[in-house]
Amino acid sequence: MTKVNIDTKKIEEMLTRNVMFLKPQDQLKEQLEGGKVLRIKFGVDPTGNRIHVGRAATIMKLRDFQDMGHQIVLIIGDFTALVGDASDKIKERPMLKKEEIKENLKNYLQEIGRVIDIDKCEIRYNSEWLGKLDFNEIAEIANNFSVAEMLDRENFSKRYKDGVRISLREFLYPLMQGYDSVMVDADVELGGNDQLFNMLAGRTVQKAFKKSQQSVIGTKLLNAADGTKMSTSIGNCIFVDELANEMFGKIMSGKDEEMETYFEALTRVDMDEARKMIADDPRNAKAWLAKEIVAFFHDEKAAEKAEEEFNTIFRDKGKPEEISKVEAKEGIELLDFMVEAHLIVSKTEGRHLLEQNGVKVNEEVVTAQDKVLMDNDEIRVGKRRWAIVKLT
Repeated sequence: MTKVNIDTKKIEEMLTRNVMFLKPQDQLKEQLEGGKVLRIKFGVDPTGNRIHVGRAATIMKLRDFQDMGHQIVLIIGDFTALVGDASDKIKERPMLKKEEIKENLKNYLQEIGRVIDIDKCEIRYNSEWLGKLDFNEIAEIANNFSVAEMLDRENFSKRYKDGVRISLREFLYPLMQGYDSVMVDADVELGGNDQLFNMLAGRTVQKAFKKSQQSVIGTKLLNAADGTKMSTSIGNCIFVDELANEMFGKIMSGKDEEMETYFEALTRVDMDEARKMIADDPRNAKAWLAKEIVAFFHDEKAAEKAEEEFNTIFRDKGKPEEISKVEAKEGIELLDFMVEAHLIVSKTEGRHLLEQNGVKVNEEVVTAQDKVLMDNDEIRVGKRRWAIVKLT
């Protein structure tokens, strides 16, 4: 039988660290202190093909629950992704095709597994039950919500006042997310703070089905270096599979005022210690933060090396002491080489960098992905990634 850790100090930190809201206030604390193994629901829609650290911040909270002995129920929204979550969206979200969702799913579990122990999770796909509902069952669920309640939602209210189209399809999303909670008997649901409406809908649908109502925890959203919300659709993300030196550099380029939130969300460093470091020496604090995050998603050695390379390039205005020589076949083209040399994660990223003049060959900007490389060509991608071509 699974034993649950009921350390009151750890429970208190878990219910406050990086928590924007907790509803209802006392229910979850009483359950945690009672020692029951709780079912902690977290849903993720495969609307993109990579997980960014903003989403990982919520998964870090799942890790806390998992470490205490609770059961994580990970719902892959292969059906809800077809409809699209309207949370925090100022315009209608396009419907995805099944083929796009299948492609996006390829690396999801592997990337989530960088944060939590996937083998200990209960993994469900909500097409299991949502795909089987008939129109009568959908109508019964919908009967628990009014149009007025939907339009009270902040982003819907704004769109309605501005005359921006709201599809009836978008009203269905919180109903589906709520029904997920019924089908997995969720005791707790975790999500970003933009998910409050959807998670409270879970309580409404559970009540309609005469189930115990879940507690909901909303975590803070992370901003990117440009000061806007980190979002795959905007393209301003730090991804969990980012190369170590790139991840380090992106964190170092963030705004100083975001450091405390990053420490709170993506590390388990004592916050009093973190705040003191930020107040005393913001630059060193940011380097400390970057090393903590890189070490978590990679390892300590990668974090040390990433810091050394960052200092060489930005503080000392030079190249890395050692640039990797990467063997390649004669006639290899630039885009293919960048993938083989692990200078980029995907060809999509590579094309994006080429379009933005972010790739240099022998210090000359190159935009043609089919440029044929020569022996000893020096490739620089962005400001922090280097490789030398060694033809075989």
